[in-house]
Amino acid sequence: MTDRMQEYSQRLIRVLADTPWEVVNSLVVDLEKVWLEKRQLFICGNGGSAGNAIHLANDFVYGIAKCTGGGLRATALSANPAVLTCLANDLDYESIYSEQLALLGNAEDLLLILSGSGNSGNVLQALHVAQHLSIKSYAILGYDGGLCKELADKAIHFPINDMQIAEDLQLIVGHMVMQELSASRRDGRVVSQSQSSD
Repeated sequence: MTDRMQEYSQRLIRVLADTPWEVVNSLVVDLEKVWLEKRQLFICGNGGSAGNAIHLANDFVYGIAKCTGGGLRATALSANPAVLTCLANDLDYESIYSEQLALLGNAEDLLLILSGSGNSGNVLQALHVAQHLSIKSYAILGYDGGLCKELADKAIHFPINDMQIAEDLQLIVGHMVMQELSASRRDGRVVSQSQSSD
């Protein structure tokens, strides 16, 4: 392992060791409620965070339950390039998530923002729409948390000035939450859609 690799792994380990995890537990509790009430989770971010949004939506749609109709209604707002390019071209790039949320979202849904800086205009605009629609919001953030830290209802903030580690932490939190939700289903706290309709 090179010195750079060793230093990278040590910085990631330090951030994980120094993090209070209570707010992540709050995210689990709120997502359990969304799941039980068959409401929706929307996830968005830019660049690598957009890819992470798609990854985590996959985990929540199927991975937490692994049964037909049993997952959480999760949508990555970064997933449809036709919609994204239409909105960016016809309106502006800052509207690519807020326009989708304004159409698809309802009160008591949940919005999860993934951002390194916390200052991207399109995720900030999505947070404003979430407030207007009474959609609870969480943000997983790096650096100083940016404006998202103040706008989101709850911020999971990792004060690390490294975009790659910030993006690693988005997936680590997402996978922690996924495993907690999967365990809650096994423990009987969450009943799958297919079971509840019987």
